[in-house]
Amino acid sequence: MNFDAYARTGVDLVNARLDDLDDLRALFPDENAWMRDEVADRDLAIFRRAQKRLRDVFDYGTSGRDIEAVAELNALLEVYPVQPRISGHDSSDWHMHVTSRGASVSAEYLAGAVWGLSVWLCQYGSARFGVCADERCGNVYLDTSSNCCRRFCSERCATRSHVAAHRARKRAAIGEQQAAPAEALAPAR
Repeated sequence: MNFDAYARTGVDLVNARLDDLDDLRALFPDENAWMRDEVADRDLAIFRRAQKRLRDVFDYGTSGRDIEAVAELNALLEVYPVQPRISGHDSSDWHMHVTSRGASVSAEYLAGAVWGLSVWLCQYGSARFGVCADERCGNVYLDTSSNCCRRFCSERCATRSHVAAHRARKRAAIGEQQAAPAEALAPAR
């Protein structure tokens, strides 16, 4: 089983827009087209609740609150239990699923996401859960950097944030230069 891929489904869920059923369908990649086809209105509320709880896990992890992150993941593992089974069509296609046959789309997806994030936390620690440092973004990510130094969810957010900081420093420097001549011309008291 590729636990990192399951963990990334948790990230995808937290970062997803879930305004309507079409947004939920957009969450499923082509290899999970059957989920996209079978998801129903009742699943939308389930995914929204899970999304909020998984967001809490990332918030706990990034603020050093490991005990709360673990408690929330354990609670989610009870709600979305992992019941592994082998699936496939022939000997070249065998693979593992995390739920029993006939599970709902929400049970299948969420069991995998919660399991993947739980394994991730056990393997790498909750400090590897990240929330984008760009204030305009807020997306979550899994920090795979070699020294646990990642701060942004993407290169785009990193660049946007760095450019904004550079421009702010430049404006501040220009403002200081303009203020200095005015002070020099002011009469002495």
